[in-house]
Amino acid sequence: MTTDFDQILVVDLGAQYAQLIARRVREANVYSEIVPRTITAAEVSRRSPAGIILSGGPDSVYAEDAYRIDPGILELGIPILGICYGHQLIADLLGGNVENTGLGEFGKAEMNVSEAECVLFSELPLSQTVWMSHRDSVAQVPEGFIATASTPNASVAAMENPERGIYGVQFHPEVIHTDRGMDVLKRFLYDACDALPTWTRHSIIEEAVSSVRAQVGGERIICGLSGGVDSSVAAALVHEAVGDQLTCIFVDHGLLRKGEAEQVVDTFRDHFKIDLVHVDAADRFIDLLAGVTDPEEKRKIIGETFIRVFEDAAAELSDARFLVQGTLYPDVIESGTGSAAKIKSHHNVGGLPDDMKFELVEPLRDLFKDEVRAVGAELGLPEDIVWRQPFPGPGLAVRIIGDVTRERLEILREADAVVTEEIRRAGLEREIWQAFGVLPAIRSVGVQGDGRTYAHPLIVRAVTSEDAMTADWARLPYELLEKISNRVINEVDGINRVAYDISSKPPATIEWE
Repeated sequence: MTTDFDQILVVDLGAQYAQLIARRVREANVYSEIVPRTITAAEVSRRSPAGIILSGGPDSVYAEDAYRIDPGILELGIPILGICYGHQLIADLLGGNVENTGLGEFGKAEMNVSEAECVLFSELPLSQTVWMSHRDSVAQVPEGFIATASTPNASVAAMENPERGIYGVQFHPEVIHTDRGMDVLKRFLYDACDALPTWTRHSIIEEAVSSVRAQVGGERIICGLSGGVDSSVAAALVHEAVGDQLTCIFVDHGLLRKGEAEQVVDTFRDHFKIDLVHVDAADRFIDLLAGVTDPEEKRKIIGETFIRVFEDAAAELSDARFLVQGTLYPDVIESGTGSAAKIKSHHNVGGLPDDMKFELVEPLRDLFKDEVRAVGAELGLPEDIVWRQPFPGPGLAVRIIGDVTRERLEILREADAVVTEEIRRAGLEREIWQAFGVLPAIRSVGVQGDGRTYAHPLIVRAVTSEDAMTADWARLPYELLEKISNRVINEVDGINRVAYDISSKPPATIEWE
């Protein structure tokens, strides 16, 4: 991002928490970016960040293939904070001593601050609960450094050299289990780096609007609108920038949740007055899915058909030069940026055709999900869209285990609506990452009234998560599960029993297909 905001570079040393560190910095209203460990001192100098954070990592600094950084980075005079492995790496590079004492720490630990006048712990309690995850420890600080805190198994739980602007902590301030972790990060950002907390939803919108206007000028733009959070916020943001130059194409594949198609049309055509092309292609998609039970085949059919339908609609707008995509920063990272291993390819990052005629406009490319929601709320999007839970691109087709038929879609749509409504009534909608129904194409025997039934079961799936890479099953109250079950069985024809999925990811996945 080309920006006037103070920025912090988070050097990814292989930590599972690199994204979380970057998010926590932004929560302090300071812009951050994740960069690879191979970044050179010259590149860092060119980018002129307000500060640098070295993340944790899985290895020992003495391992044969241990991750290193360009040592010249430590000589640039830019404030640096090392976390866990980053803390040990600083000590090792600057002549300190790191040892495996055999007394590792994992989980909560009580830390005592020994230097109350230090930068990182200024005005904070002398005793704090911190989260540790290490085997090696800094045994001797480099010349010019002072040890500022300790735990029972880490004599140097923190160290600093304010004259050089270099700091290290063995614990993880970015996790919620470290009670004063955000305060420690803010001391580094505001006091050590003199960074200004100007990265706010207002400034994000101003920056994005300015960037979009500079990129597209007076050209026509189209946006593939799915109704999900990302594409909706991207569309609203681009419309804020260019107004009537934007046309949104909403391909309704008939696989959405109850009421979603109507809400998309109402929000963007009637409320925002955006030029919206509504393509009702439900029959085309459902006919092509007839008899298909393999989930990958379903995805392939839906993906290819979606592109064809979108291309047909876009052909009517032959003067459009730009295409809006709702790409987010985690999409970019997970698809491989050089700083992180490639986890999975995202269709809106690396899966577009090489011969695509459009130039991409990606106003959310530098944002995390929570920032996208904040921007959407600021732009006036309805709460139901801003806080809409993640939903797979193939929609309900991959929540029907087996053949997708109109009857099964209608059954699942109605049952899923009950699940969503009861989760909302219980006040748990924002605490749960996803909650939905799954409909297996099987039948089981039941009894309703005085008669025998032979109908579908519904599996309810609800999970908590930070980023969907891992997830735990939500401990919903029994009373809520009972209410969901009773309503579904009584109100939805075709279902006679409800089960609750209590598996976590891993080993399961969030979706069933």
